[in-house]
Amino acid sequence: MADRIFAAVLLAVTIGYAVIAFTVIRAPFQYDPLGPESWPRILSIVAILCLLYILWKPDAIGFDMTRQVWFRLGAAVVLLLAYSDLYEPLGFILSTILFGTIMALMLGAPRLRAVGFGIAAGVFGWLLCVTLMDLNLPEGALYEAVVDSFQQTEEEGAS
Repeated sequence: MADRIFAAVLLAVTIGYAVIAFTVIRAPFQYDPLGPESWPRILSIVAILCLLYILWKPDAIGFDMTRQVWFRLGAAVVLLLAYSDLYEPLGFILSTILFGTIMALMLGAPRLRAVGFGIAAGVFGWLLCVTLMDLNLPEGALYEAVVDSFQQTEEEGAS
């Protein structure tokens, strides 16, 4: 019963979000293939469909959270906040590698697999976003500093 109440309340909020997404959100220009208006619309449609499914067929198993689960949820929120803070200075690839590795470790992956997952998520995520979706992702201040010092070294060597 609690699933249905939660889904009904969230469905009302999501329908309000969908109305805003389809009527109010307008971008003066498009900088990605789908356009900035598409993502809120897609999100609202998918959320409405998921909530309708929960209303139609709620989970029959009770949900009980232990202290460890609460701790992991809190740690995940802290990690997401840290990821958002490090996203610009470290760039997409490094911040995603760190976030993916730590999350995989926190969820019980062995160290080597966690590092492999973090590297794969960072590199393949960047390739996917930059090549297929044509998005501009931050390279990071660290990368820019290395490139600038390399360019200065080349200029000094050429003169």
